[in-house]
Amino acid sequence: MKTLGFIGTGGMGSGMAANLIKAGYKLVVTDLNRAQAKGLEAAGATFVDSPKAVAEASDIVLSMLPYNGAVTAVATGKGGLVEATKGAKLWIDFSSIDKATIVAASQELAKTGWTLLDASAGGVEEVAAAGQLAIWVSGSKELFDTHQDIFKPMGKSILYVGELGNAKMVKNAMAMLAAVQHMTLVEIGSWLKKGGLDDATFQTILKNSQQDSVATQRIMEIVVSRAYKPRKSWMPKDVGFGLDMARDMEVPMPFVSLASQMFAIAQATGQDGFEATGIACNVYDVLNGKKPG
Repeated sequence: MKTLGFIGTGGMGSGMAANLIKAGYKLVVTDLNRAQAKGLEAAGATFVDSPKAVAEASDIVLSMLPYNGAVTAVATGKGGLVEATKGAKLWIDFSSIDKATIVAASQELAKTGWTLLDASAGGVEEVAAAGQLAIWVSGSKELFDTHQDIFKPMGKSILYVGELGNAKMVKNAMAMLAAVQHMTLVEIGSWLKKGGLDDATFQTILKNSQQDSVATQRIMEIVVSRAYKPRKSWMPKDVGFGLDMARDMEVPMPFVSLASQMFAIAQATGQDGFEATGIACNVYDVLNGKKPG
């Protein structure tokens, strides 16, 4: 069984890494905040102090990082993968970033013999912990096929999506779709409430309509319960990446742009400390003159 390196052990990364340990892989991990890796260490992972050390102690490196700059630093910064003198030469990056950053990292690392597979994961922390993520992978189809044994412990569906960078685009696309969907459902629900129908009735109507889906059910369960999970939502960041690309591509995206502005309203009014459904509900409470929550 291969030794895997895992860089980035936050909410998503820790769940993904834990499932690899359960599948029998030996793990070497690192994170800027070692406390986040304590659970993995307790499960048998070995902690080292840099991406370079991760690469030198493993056969393949995986990562789940929060920002473009973090990915660039892991690739080519001080103590980065580029400095490794032995060990892994394949990096599978799941970070929620933009296409340009992962393509640039691949080009730089290729100069020292590295190959990069670009991946993205659909789901929240609980889904990652359950090994039920939707996983999209782009880059070498041969490497995608070869390493199914690594992807399967982490995901319920694993899909190849073409050339390097496409997995990041898919992640951005799904975030944009979800943003519009959240805002639309909450907006229509607000209108119905004004007319005399409560959220629970709207939930039942949706469940018995052609618009029913796992996504709408999950959103409406939170809308009805008002049990918003306090957390930092990464959706606005991923939506922003998609809109940046859209401007470069000269593709108009008016609905996504409006959804992005709704997130900006949440940030400006201090209502953004929740997952996306909570943010949407709080924004529409603000717009309708109600106390959020």
